[in-house]
Amino acid sequence: MPSPAPPSVSLPAPRPAAAVAAAPLPRFRVTAALLGELASSEPSPEGTRLVRDLRWSKRLLLLRAVLDADPGPRTHAHWALLEEAERRDPRAVHDVLHYPSTGVWAEETLRRLHARRGPAPDLGHLGALAVAAALRAGVTFKTTLRASHGRVVLPTLGVLRPERPGPVTLSDGSWDPEDPACLVLHQLPGGTTALDDLDPYRAAAGAPVRAARRLTPRGHKRWDTQWTGALTLLERYDTARAEEVRELLRSVVPLAGGSRSSGATLPAAAGSVLVRGQAPPALAATLVHEVQHGKLAALGDLLTFHTADRTPRYWAPWRIDPRPLEGLLHGTYAHLALAGYWQRAALYGARGAWAQHARCRAQVAAVLPVLRGEPQLTRTGRQFVEAMVAAERRMDELPPPGDQHATARRAVDRERRDWCAAHPELAASAPG
Repeated sequence: MPSPAPPSVSLPAPRPAAAVAAAPLPRFRVTAALLGELASSEPSPEGTRLVRDLRWSKRLLLLRAVLDADPGPRTHAHWALLEEAERRDPRAVHDVLHYPSTGVWAEETLRRLHARRGPAPDLGHLGALAVAAALRAGVTFKTTLRASHGRVVLPTLGVLRPERPGPVTLSDGSWDPEDPACLVLHQLPGGTTALDDLDPYRAAAGAPVRAARRLTPRGHKRWDTQWTGALTLLERYDTARAEEVRELLRSVVPLAGGSRSSGATLPAAAGSVLVRGQAPPALAATLVHEVQHGKLAALGDLLTFHTADRTPRYWAPWRIDPRPLEGLLHGTYAHLALAGYWQRAALYGARGAWAQHARCRAQVAAVLPVLRGEPQLTRTGRQFVEAMVAAERRMDELPPPGDQHATARRAVDRERRDWCAAHPELAASAPG
């Protein structure tokens, strides 16, 4: 299903901060029905639309904050080019500004602008965003950017490698995908998701995982095969989740070799996941898992689910280390989705899917009582958790054959006891 046309960007004027009028932003209303729908982890058009709109609204707020923090003439010129491109092709500007790496750049730039010491903010990247949008919109322009490490990054397009160091003059004829000086961003088959191994902001600075360096053509082909296989499985087992992945993922960033994680989601890079190359069945499950983290992160920008701090004190069956309440909530939500996905896969006869379903459901079932009893949940958080409980219980309608669910529960109970023995001071957070 093609994506709906984006709303008008309504770019705020780049005037001095004191003179900037507040740009109108949408008011979001999450009904109890929609909250329950989202908490179930099951995809829905309304839920997907809300997540996309929340991400876009936050991105505009971040960009306005950058403009207000640095209202100089260079910023003014870059923003004027974005406005010109927006008048010609709003979708082109929306795609560039909504690209995941733009959020990473905006948050990092704001931190640097307000820091008393440390690296200078990369304000020139706003020019790269403007040039990428102008090239996509087909406007006539001429501007100068400075290459970094011999490259000019053009988000959603790729990287330009100028012949000489120093300032680079760019125009509407500067990008030619056939030119060897242009490294084109690799597009994965079957949709609008990019495999991003080029953008320097594809992963946030200080992230717990590292993005891989640029892949070889052989590496791109391997990813094409894995991605196509994963989407084929998602379409076969759970069409709604396949559509959700296409709608909410703009980029996939390969993880560096040696990573222990199969995937990760960074809140700043909304719409992107960092993923390790893996066989299609495992990749499909990883995509389902990570998309849930992205959904809950977007909701967390609008709704307050709890008042707890970041102290790691809770047992999570999918981790060996203690987790803060936020991490426990995220992990439970993602594993609830996995339990549902594997249940559907099992009904289609996927090998080993019932065991995977039983394992994920047993993990979720072990944690939900802890979440339900958590006094630091807000009213919204309690409603969200209760809806997750109801979704987990509905899985009884299609139970796995034999005693697989009971076996999985016993295994999770053993792991809980072992964890409590290793963390006696935290055993109260993992009641049996």
